Amino acid sequence: MKQVIHVIRKADVEKQYVNMLTLELDYELATLYDAMSQSDSEQQEKSKKRLKEIHTELEKYDAFAAN
Repeated sequence: MKQVIHVIRKADVEKQYVNMLTLELDYELATLYDAMSQSDSEQQEKSKKRLKEIHTELEKYDAFAAN
């Protein structure tokens, strides 16, 4: 029974983490859009780097397939 509860809790934590990453993804996309609108190449590169990191994390959880 303890193992079942552990698996359920782990799934809940992973789901919350994926949701948090999805929100961060949206925020970073908005930041990139603003940087592009203002021709801020430094911020564009920072946003692109962070977006790649988020993408890598989401791939670990097959989050793109679930959404």
